[in-house]
Amino acid sequence: MLLEAVWIGFAFSIGLLVRTIGLPPLVGYLAAGFAISTYAVDLGMPAEAGEVLDHVAHLGVLLLLFTVGLKLDWRNIVKPEVIGGGLLHFFISVVLMTPALLLVFSVDFYTAFMLSVALAFSSTVLAAKVLETKRELRAFHGRVAIGILIVQDLIALIVMSLAAGRSPSIWALLVFTLPLLRPLLFKLLDASGHDELQLLFGLLLALVVGGYGFELAGLSSELGALVLGALLANHRRAGELSKTLWGIKELFLVGFFLKIGIGGLPDSQAWMFALMMTALLPIKVILFFLLLVLFKLRARSAFLSSLSLTNYSEFGLIVASIVLPQWLVPLALTAALSFLVSAPLNRYAHPLYERLAARLIPLERNTRHPDEQPVSLGNAEVLIMGLGRTGTAAYDHLKDKCRLVALDSDPARVQMHKMLGHNVFFADAEDQVFWQNLDLAGVNAIILTINEMEAKVIAAQKLRKSGFSGLIVSHSMHSDEAEKIIKAGADQTYLTMSEAGVGLAEHVFQADFGRDRYNPEPDMEKQR
Repeated sequence: MLLEAVWIGFAFSIGLLVRTIGLPPLVGYLAAGFAISTYAVDLGMPAEAGEVLDHVAHLGVLLLLFTVGLKLDWRNIVKPEVIGGGLLHFFISVVLMTPALLLVFSVDFYTAFMLSVALAFSSTVLAAKVLETKRELRAFHGRVAIGILIVQDLIALIVMSLAAGRSPSIWALLVFTLPLLRPLLFKLLDASGHDELQLLFGLLLALVVGGYGFELAGLSSELGALVLGALLANHRRAGELSKTLWGIKELFLVGFFLKIGIGGLPDSQAWMFALMMTALLPIKVILFFLLLVLFKLRARSAFLSSLSLTNYSEFGLIVASIVLPQWLVPLALTAALSFLVSAPLNRYAHPLYERLAARLIPLERNTRHPDEQPVSLGNAEVLIMGLGRTGTAAYDHLKDKCRLVALDSDPARVQMHKMLGHNVFFADAEDQVFWQNLDLAGVNAIILTINEMEAKVIAAQKLRKSGFSGLIVSHSMHSDEAEKIIKAGADQTYLTMSEAGVGLAEHVFQADFGRDRYNPEPDMEKQR
């Protein structure tokens, strides 16, 4: 129990500490890993501790990629901005980085080239974690970022196979038959119910079929977990399965971030390398931004996608462990520092774009990406922003009572509502240009049911700044967030859980207590 007590205690303590200063807990988990590495001998940590943590970390990565796959639409990956942006960024990064490393660190060409390859990737784990936490995996910029990460992961798998001198076995061809199993997987997911069998089914697919099965075929277990998740992406209960796996996935992912820090204490040369590479992160984000704008993305989408990719990848550590083991600690420190920079930036990505929008928008191309065309509200009287459960319930309640229109940044959700005959369009409420081109002349009320609190704050501010004087109503999970939304310009903000509780209590009162206490005569008549 010593191992569990140490890593859980350190992870919780330092994670809580960094959260109090506004940083994501995962930054604390990285620091906890370095702290455990520093005091491992004094704590009496067993020699096999690192191996146990490696295994836990690997399970966390597999479960994360499986849940990403559950929310994946492969049609969104086969896009020019995804394939073109991912490949061009990789090749340009390697071409620029290799001579720089040759010059500064006096290494041989092979070492410089492989270090450049390792540093060209972005972290799938961190980007997916940040986007998932902010509920932006299905937003346009989230889909672009995840698509580019998948392209990078495929490149990394090829590099690792070539560097290790191995190739997939003949059984790897069976991967192409997996889509034939989709009907069977759908039936098994339906049959698994809603309890522990569903959890075990998810673990079976992610860790056994996807992870271990792909490894037996000479393929990456990470790719296997992602593919198996994607096979279930269109199932109506894919979201429920993702939520079922949430807790165990989060626990194992703590092990991943701890593992990076516990890998070893860096020396002065490792620190110099890591600090120099971290200083080059702005070049990485600028290159991503320019490439995505080149592929017709709006400045806002390009900026948010690029910021999600501004870090170094855990796959770089895997590449290093195979071909450059002496560089593993410097690369681990580099990845850790990039996480320290990237995580806070992504936390404040939307307000940061608001500050930079005036400078970034002029860099857009004159043509627009098909997914970001301007929209019209028509003659709508009420606008609903966000079509999650709350927004959908509001739409269903009002659709026969007024002229109604709704927007959402999830294309799949928009398409689903359009198939139901709803007046819905794709748009992102946090897009500055969206507000500039939006005519609200006929709209009397706006309901903010967007998931992200910052998005509701920005939307309320933009609405008031544009001169909208109608009613703005929002919802929130927490009272402190509600105060921020009100301060931004909303007229009313309802606390979702509190309102649900009041509604349930009122239904009970009217159904039972109200009848029994105030209308006793019918019951007396029945008794007679």
